[in-house]
Amino acid sequence: MLRLNLRATPVLVALMLCLTATTWLPAQVTLSAGALQVTVSRTGTVTALRNTASGADYLAPDHPASLLTLVSDSKRYLPTALSLSQTNSGRLLTLQFAPTGVRIVVRVRELPTHLALDILSAEPVGVVDAVIWGPYPTTISKTIGEVIGVVRDGQVALGLQVLNMKTLGGDLPNSEGSTWARGIAATAYPWGSTLQAYAINRDRERHVDAWGGVQKHMPVPPIPGETVVGSSIALFTCAEPETLDRLGQIEIAEHLPHPTINGVWFKQSPLFGKSYLISSFGEADVDEMIGYTKRAGLFSLYHEGPFASWGHFVLGKEQFPNGRQGMRIAAEKAHAAGLHLGVHTLTNFINTNDPYVTPVPDDRLSLTGSSTLVGEIDAQQKEIEVASPEYFNQDKDDNLHTVKIGKELIQYRAVTATKPYTLLDCQRGAFGTTATAHRAGAAAGKLFDHAYKVFFPNFAMQREVARNLAGFLNETGVDHIDFDGHEGALASGQGDYALAVFANDVLSQVQHDFINGTSTSKTFYWHIGSYYNWGEPWYGGFKESMQQYRIDNQGLFDRNYMPHMLGWYLLTDQTTLADMEWMLARAAGYSAGFAMVARPKALRDNALTPTLLDAIREWESARTSGAFDSAQQARLKNPANEFHLDAVGPGAWNLLQVAASPVFVRTRVEHQPGEPGLTTWEVPQEWSAQRLQFRLSLAGKAGTARNFRMQVDRYTEIALPIELSAGESLVCDGSTTVRLYDAAGRPKAKYQLAALPPVVAPGGHIITLDSDFGGDEPPRVEVQFKGLGPREAIHAQR
Repeated sequence: MLRLNLRATPVLVALMLCLTATTWLPAQVTLSAGALQVTVSRTGTVTALRNTASGADYLAPDHPASLLTLVSDSKRYLPTALSLSQTNSGRLLTLQFAPTGVRIVVRVRELPTHLALDILSAEPVGVVDAVIWGPYPTTISKTIGEVIGVVRDGQVALGLQVLNMKTLGGDLPNSEGSTWARGIAATAYPWGSTLQAYAINRDRERHVDAWGGVQKHMPVPPIPGETVVGSSIALFTCAEPETLDRLGQIEIAEHLPHPTINGVWFKQSPLFGKSYLISSFGEADVDEMIGYTKRAGLFSLYHEGPFASWGHFVLGKEQFPNGRQGMRIAAEKAHAAGLHLGVHTLTNFINTNDPYVTPVPDDRLSLTGSSTLVGEIDAQQKEIEVASPEYFNQDKDDNLHTVKIGKELIQYRAVTATKPYTLLDCQRGAFGTTATAHRAGAAAGKLFDHAYKVFFPNFAMQREVARNLAGFLNETGVDHIDFDGHEGALASGQGDYALAVFANDVLSQVQHDFINGTSTSKTFYWHIGSYYNWGEPWYGGFKESMQQYRIDNQGLFDRNYMPHMLGWYLLTDQTTLADMEWMLARAAGYSAGFAMVARPKALRDNALTPTLLDAIREWESARTSGAFDSAQQARLKNPANEFHLDAVGPGAWNLLQVAASPVFVRTRVEHQPGEPGLTTWEVPQEWSAQRLQFRLSLAGKAGTARNFRMQVDRYTEIALPIELSAGESLVCDGSTTVRLYDAAGRPKAKYQLAALPPVVAPGGHIITLDSDFGGDEPPRVEVQFKGLGPREAIHAQR
């Protein structure tokens, strides 16, 4: 007896549906879902994108608007004909691409929240390289959500959502299927915008220029069955304030990732945009670090690097002598304190000391390409002839110069440019592998590496690495990670698809709620990710290290319904309250979270640590409770403004803006013998009586100044026997501690005054400055005086 396979392939399903279909050639087809109305002509061209509530058609005129574009033999083809079939399960659109003979069947699902379009078949398979949904041109230009694929005009939102991992946001940027751009699901144009997505036929061997074009002509093995069939999108429109809710509804309806924390969708969770602490700790001092994190009012304690190797995620024995059991105990302690516990890793990067590499390298390590041995070699041979220099002569981003032959890794210095193509100065048995003889014709594969001195897995092995990471999280209870180095998935040659698969593999296998961030922003990952926290602290002080980049990111977050985050900042043993509050004011202005890197030694050595942690707690409490109004936030955003926040009771604070004088300048001037060399200023004091505060900076390209002597109102002197070079500065904050900063804004040293600076009353003051200059082109000495302005009472609003 013949039995039907109820789990038939999409192609078979389409054929069975067509058997019961009534097919005709309409003048046009109208597809409706909620307020969305899409009209498609008999040639497969979109002729209207209407919002029935507003009555407007948002399709941009005079621009191509195909429902679906075919890519075949690297050329793009628009559909030439469309037919409509009515089946028992709904409507099917059949698109013909006459020059190629390709026929694609698209199922239409008209739902209250969105219009879903699914590819059921694409024949003949061998002719289809890729498909592009759209691009769909719109007249909307005000807000372009390039990551999430939503455009808005202040009243209405129009969006395209990818409904599975094989469907990528964008307009097929290259054969790799990847871009370094933050997002390309929506694109701005002078006349409006476009929405688009694409899918690649991966069920064939391909060659791509991987890692953004760096690794040329990389061979990529097929993924059996992974064709464009099954590619699926959702189109929707709604009132702009309803957009986030609508995105959540689509996630649930289409079984997309919809991560929750304590039962609440993360994008509507109280933890959305919250700040956390990054540190280095172990079993011995985790309790201390939990205490610091709690005092600062941060939601998670995140280890900046606990692993001895990535790939198998082996913990370092120095900090975690009890391995994963020790990490589990740390996580349980954090959870008992009401915190999350996080660990940092680099996605699928594989250290050279990991079991995937040594002593026996895994055959699934990613290769940029291969050649073969011309002749047999013994275990000692230092020059190895290969049939082709391709892949071995690509010097850009070639960091480890490693070739894999059988179970041996070999490092080489270079390959000759002419025949015989020879790998020179070979280091046999590299990375603890065993040097052995190899036969003629054996494959010699160039390993894909990175400047961090790591290798990468191929696509199949990447999925195992994701299982390893999920297993680590399940075994330890760790519930906070970053997919940092997420771009490492590009080493598979599968482009942005591989990034989506890695993150989804981890999410689907972790057995508890967890929070995660990423180094990249991709359309499908938007459904998985909790935050995007870009900005590193290693290049200067709080004000100097990538600050404009951090601020520029806030617009991206606004456009794409992402939580505002300002990146990482570094608390050192010399961080001041003024430094900390400068950053906290920016966070409050942008309603942005951050990560505070604070290592145990810095926290122990900085005498201000309790004050700094209390400041973080109060500013974060005020920020997340909506205490700052829009006018205050506008002032808080301005990096030239400084503030102080005082807690006055539960949910109540005083905000004080730091007032500043004009900048006063002293330069070297030649004087007559015996004539005083000091500079005199009339300084207005426009704030309440308080101790003198000032910043003294050296402006210029070269030279020095030293032995600063400042006199206030001709009766009290502040002596600073200090030498500064051009670009450096010192800050007196009203205490006896004067802090010195280098030209990059990094803390350099401290100097203790003999007594507190004088109290300066409101009004005008005579201040003189004397100093010695050095160098052929001595710098200018610039001084700005500061003080706290009037109190502004603020209160929690939620």
